[in-house]
Amino acid sequence: MQLEKFTYDNKIVRNFAIATLVWGIIGMLVGLLVAMQLFKPSMNLGNQYTTFGRIRPLHTNAVIFAFVGNAIFMGVYYSLQRLLKARMFSKWLSNIHFWGWQLIIVSAVITLPLGITSSHEYAELEWPIDIAITLIWVVFGINMFGTIFKRRERHLYVAIWFYIATFVTIAVLHIVNSFQLPVSFLKSYYVFAGVQDALVQWWYGHNAVAFFLTTPYLGMMYYFLPKMANRPVYSYKLSILHFWSLIFIYIWAGPHHLLYTSLPGWAQSLGVAFSIMLIAPSWGGMINGLLTLRGAWDKVRDDVTLKFMVVALTAYGMATFEGPMLSLKQINGIAHFTDWIVAHVHVGALGWNGFLTFGILYWLIPRIYKTELYSKKMASFHFWIGTLGILFYAVPMYWAGFTQGLLWKEFTAEGLLKYPNFLTTTLQIIPMHVLRAIGGAFYLLGAIVMAYNLGKTMLKGKLVADEAAEAMPLETVMLETDPADKRWHRILERKPMKFMVLSMIVILIGGMVEMMPTFTIESNIPTIASVKPYTPLELQGRDLYIREGCVNCHSQTVRPFRSETERYGEYSKAGEFVYDHPFLWGSKRTGPDLHRLGGKYSNAWHYNHMLDPTSMSPGSIMPAYPWLITQKLDTSTTAIKIRAMQTLGVPYRENFDAVANTKLKEQAESIAADLKQNNIEVKSDREIVALIAYLQRLGTDIKANKTTIPSNQ
Repeated sequence: MQLEKFTYDNKIVRNFAIATLVWGIIGMLVGLLVAMQLFKPSMNLGNQYTTFGRIRPLHTNAVIFAFVGNAIFMGVYYSLQRLLKARMFSKWLSNIHFWGWQLIIVSAVITLPLGITSSHEYAELEWPIDIAITLIWVVFGINMFGTIFKRRERHLYVAIWFYIATFVTIAVLHIVNSFQLPVSFLKSYYVFAGVQDALVQWWYGHNAVAFFLTTPYLGMMYYFLPKMANRPVYSYKLSILHFWSLIFIYIWAGPHHLLYTSLPGWAQSLGVAFSIMLIAPSWGGMINGLLTLRGAWDKVRDDVTLKFMVVALTAYGMATFEGPMLSLKQINGIAHFTDWIVAHVHVGALGWNGFLTFGILYWLIPRIYKTELYSKKMASFHFWIGTLGILFYAVPMYWAGFTQGLLWKEFTAEGLLKYPNFLTTTLQIIPMHVLRAIGGAFYLLGAIVMAYNLGKTMLKGKLVADEAAEAMPLETVMLETDPADKRWHRILERKPMKFMVLSMIVILIGGMVEMMPTFTIESNIPTIASVKPYTPLELQGRDLYIREGCVNCHSQTVRPFRSETERYGEYSKAGEFVYDHPFLWGSKRTGPDLHRLGGKYSNAWHYNHMLDPTSMSPGSIMPAYPWLITQKLDTSTTAIKIRAMQTLGVPYRENFDAVANTKLKEQAESIAADLKQNNIEVKSDREIVALIAYLQRLGTDIKANKTTIPSNQ
């Protein structure tokens, strides 16, 4: 039988591997800085471009899309060619994909510290960058499916199932979550508002974790782990069950991020139910991976790459057990908004994504450079310092989360909040944040050692850019007969387009069932007559709040718990958010909730608090914002912002855009005059005035229960 000769493209794999190393270290460095800011405010470095609110999303984007993203493409480009016995479809598309992705990352590095953000978690990049992401993702898809079509293998191996599901689902998630109305080149408003926007964001946010941080990594696990262990995958049938149940169930679980909010109760319940069901397919995948190592445990002791893989699978199992547990309302009521969630996320990120990536890099680089790893001792050191780093990171964060959740809810025998000052809990957990930073430093040190080790390995060997290979043509392979090929899934594995379409249908069901009633049935979001649109000054102030990343530390939704209504005021109603484009409910309380902040403090209090937080709240870890007092508010955008809001259905009166700046100036002068009475001289056209206007508006549209909040909160 005539064999066809061809080559594998290892250069593109090498490029993505180097990008993984570089961006990984950068993302972790920023993460360490962020961690230190939470116990040492001076680490905000005294300027507006390095505050926690601005660089925290830089850290998450760098780690998720730069480090993990490049690692995914490295693993896919290496394994896909060998599983299909075909070179990548187009070297030209491969290079566009690589350089386009790096430019997107660089654009994030530039825009996020500048405060150019949409505020949606894990989707902060503005609309031109979103379009670029879409185009590059399409390039990746064409290259992947083009390679599949010219394959020399009859069936698609299990890893490729996960790659296909990743491609179609991320495309759907990104497009739906990016429905934005551009206001200017780098400013937009989300089409959806309030509750609807929250549902779309966490449908995206949870499933970005599922289909970017999980499914492609499961695909890589199914390829690289058997290769490393020289063992077949434990169970083909379990692979089928794992894949289809995972992609069907995962897509429903997003609402568990919104428990006890004003999201309709039926949607919350669906999120909880499917989150609990997720344990089965998730653990099915973990078990399939670990049992692949049956009979190879002696090798695990000697092979550091397998040690990384075992810890990665263990972390995956822990995170996918804890996630469903955190979706139970009783547990969520304590854990949500606390550092417990930070610990949970980082067990997955550091353990599952990080360690699997490290294991693959240590295995892959020597092979494409045809040499031995420069130093096995360094790799072993990396494994142990990295494992220690995970423990030092996660355990203190769990402890901090338990502390926060319990202290926030504790009452005295007289029925009063035992710790009414939010700052009390913040100060209690500072030692845990110090330990977290130490853990992050250990983990970063391991990554730096790995980069040195792999760099020396590359210098020691020589890249085989075009690796020779040979295989029978697909036409010949297709002539082979096997009774098992008549089974339904074996048939499906020979039809990649049908496989893709079926995967898309499976992932669309959950999203449609949850979102369509929320968007079409008015009773799900009842209106409140007293809720009015923001004034022009308040709208500008809200955009400043978004620019400074305040949503990274403060929530704007009061849950219906006695502990929260006593501390903050009346619980939040769905109708209060109908003009919020985007919603700003937040996912973490480093500081107190702000939804009922309006009218609680004087304008002078807010001014002093932004100028020097410790003057109002001794011991505060919040950074100062002196530039808000000196920078002039840009009112050239007011009219176009009002028109954009009108387009989105906000009921400003006709031609209101023409008088918007006049109204803005009147309200600003009123606030400046009030500040002057408190011996604070500030011009009415400064940014601080707009931000104060917005903060004073929060939660005042409905009559809230009166509550006493200490001034040092």
